[in-house]
Amino acid sequence: MNTEKSYMTRISGLIFDYGGTLDTDSVHWSWVLWDAYVAEGVDVTLDQFREAYVHGERTLAKEPLIKPEHNMLDLLRIKVDVETRYLMEHGWLRVEEVTRRAQTEHIALRCYNHVKQVLESSRQVLDALQPLYPMVLVSNFYGNIHTILRDFRLDHYFTTVIESAVVGIRKPDPRIFQLGVDALHMPASRVAVVGDSYGKDIVPASSLGCKTVWIRGRGWSDESDNIDPDTPSAILQSITQLTPHLLESL
Repeated sequence: MNTEKSYMTRISGLIFDYGGTLDTDSVHWSWVLWDAYVAEGVDVTLDQFREAYVHGERTLAKEPLIKPEHNMLDLLRIKVDVETRYLMEHGWLRVEEVTRRAQTEHIALRCYNHVKQVLESSRQVLDALQPLYPMVLVSNFYGNIHTILRDFRLDHYFTTVIESAVVGIRKPDPRIFQLGVDALHMPASRVAVVGDSYGKDIVPASSLGCKTVWIRGRGWSDESDNIDPDTPSAILQSITQLTPHLLESL
């Protein structure tokens, strides 16, 4: 690796994705939820759950169920409630309503506690990087990302937070990453984007000329047929592998 990099190509700023990158360490949220369903003994199939998950995501995108003041536990309660209602309405989840409500609460709590644990490792990475780089967050979210960052004590790491529900642009549209680059006040070539989604993070950020670090983990689907391994500047298996030394080598 070339260690004699010019000032104009040296990484001077970072853009982070949030969901799936910082909060689950590159495990897609569908799998986090499914693992919680299994742990709580919810008697549905994976295919049934996946359909309910998609329904839940579409519902939350269309209906203002998530409010700006909702923290992560609030969000999870609402999300799982929508999913389990859908499963019951289709006759796939055959339990009493009181049982459904209890399962919803237990799943939400299990996922929330899992995120708190993962974020301890992510926080160590952010602690190491913050003194060296200005950092911006760019996230597809529901309008409550600021509340979630405060709840998890992450808000002080980012100079700017760009949220899809606020700016009206969603990944994989490169324009949302351009907003992040603009907030850093530097050329895209000096910005590294860190994300867990090849299609939604790595490809659009690379198209702007950013360096990209793909945290490749357990995705929603197998993207292997559509992946160009030369597109990411670096591929990691965990957020914990993201170090100042690695960034200096990009």
